[in-house]
Amino acid sequence: MREVLPQLLEWWRAGESVGVGTVVATFRSAPRPPGASMLVGPDGSAVGSVSGGCVEGAVYELAESVVGSGEPVLERYGVSDDDAFAVGLTCGGILDVYVEKVSRETFPELEEVADDIEAGRPVALATVIEHPDPAWLGRRLVVRPDTTPTTGLGSPRADDAIHDDALGLLAAGHSATLSYGPDGERRGEGMRVFVWAFAPKPRMLVFGAIDFAAAVARVGSFLGYHVTVCDARPVFATASRFPDADEVVVDWPHRYLAAEVEAGRVDRRTVLTVLTHDPKFDVPLLEVALRLPEVAYVGAMGSRRTHEDRLARLREAGVGEDELARLRSPIGLDLGARTPEETAISIAAEIIAGRWGGSGEPLGTTQGRIHAHEPEIV
Repeated sequence: MREVLPQLLEWWRAGESVGVGTVVATFRSAPRPPGASMLVGPDGSAVGSVSGGCVEGAVYELAESVVGSGEPVLERYGVSDDDAFAVGLTCGGILDVYVEKVSRETFPELEEVADDIEAGRPVALATVIEHPDPAWLGRRLVVRPDTTPTTGLGSPRADDAIHDDALGLLAAGHSATLSYGPDGERRGEGMRVFVWAFAPKPRMLVFGAIDFAAAVARVGSFLGYHVTVCDARPVFATASRFPDADEVVVDWPHRYLAAEVEAGRVDRRTVLTVLTHDPKFDVPLLEVALRLPEVAYVGAMGSRRTHEDRLARLREAGVGEDELARLRSPIGLDLGARTPEETAISIAAEIIAGRWGGSGEPLGTTQGRIHAHEPEIV
């Protein structure tokens, strides 16, 4: 949804009706994640993608039908269907796609939600996509941190349960489909609710204003991180040298990281890349970083000799073995990288593998499912 939101908002403000298809659940090797959306505009144009090209034609036709009828539809596409090859989904995956009509009348809260997303304020949007009572379909609940549950779905029990669960997804930065009983019973069945979790971008903190840092910042920005480059040397830490970074900070790295932690701006989605390979910067910084209870990744650049020297200095500083085990160094996967750009790709690959539990091995040499963490079909 985030990628197509500007165009959707433009049509919404013009008073137009738009067909919106959204991936709400994926199984096996589905090409797009939950939350990926495609628009069918009033001029017949298609914006965005739900499958990378596999089922767009079928979703396009369904969206046109839904705009005409006003009735939302939850459709499953996959190789188990008789017409799977007809719609083009030959990759072995299964998609649940929820298709709805969006207009000022059906979604009056859209502009407020869009304002939150644009400003980086966390907000979740819960939509009923399946229910025994058709009147519940399409009902929404907007959830923001530090707010009390609001009405919107159909019963106080449902509002309370979905509000609490949406807050959990928002904190984790994940979108997902949740199942309940028809009145919001947690152990029941019959109602499915899709929650878009629009959390602020995860952070990538790049320490060391060197040429490798510029490449890492560029790849980090491409992956959707809010990138900060930090270095204590003002002559090197300049915005002109790091045009892809969201911010460039002149400060001692360990002092800056400690201040960000104290301010609550470092969380379990944050990745830290230490590229200075200078002990006067690295050791105090890693003392702070490796003792953090929750960060996604801590990697440090340097040769194997530099790494062994760094470990000895950190042990002398009192960093424990469990804490040292969290350090990824020498940084990155073994891709044979030479240039800053190639090295940045190897670092990004290690971050992605750590996030999803990947082995880093060539897929052609592995067995089983390509995507390691996938839900069972419901």
